[in-house]
Amino acid sequence: MTLFPADLDPELYDRLIASGGGALTRKMGIEFVELGAERSVARMPVEGNTQVIGLLHGGAHVVLGESLGSISSAIHAGPGRYAVGIEINATHSRSTTSGWVEGTCTALSLGRTLATHEIVIRDEEGRRLSTVRMTNMLRDR
Repeated sequence: MTLFPADLDPELYDRLIASGGGALTRKMGIEFVELGAERSVARMPVEGNTQVIGLLHGGAHVVLGESLGSISSAIHAGPGRYAVGIEINATHSRSTTSGWVEGTCTALSLGRTLATHEIVIRDEEGRRLSTVRMTNMLRDR
């Protein structure tokens, strides 16, 4: 069950529920645990998201991070506005081959036109696997 902020834009809520977070998010098995502008959490299985030698794919880390950063930014943008990613980077510190990983997204800066988040991805033992930083531009519809 996902925890949503009480003041979440009803249109965004409907889009999140209807899409399950988007086709790629569903395909990768990402599950949202908590969503908010300041902090969001999601988890993803390693199985099905590995590269050829069995490690969790670096791109999967980025998809988890971008999913969290984009939704957190959209929540911050509020009704009648949307978020568009303009920059993302990732540093991979450790690998994993099984289980689940969890991403915790924390706001670094929430402005009127830009939102920047840091997403830390950890394994089931709490070890940092990667750090993703994403900036979104906030626009009026």
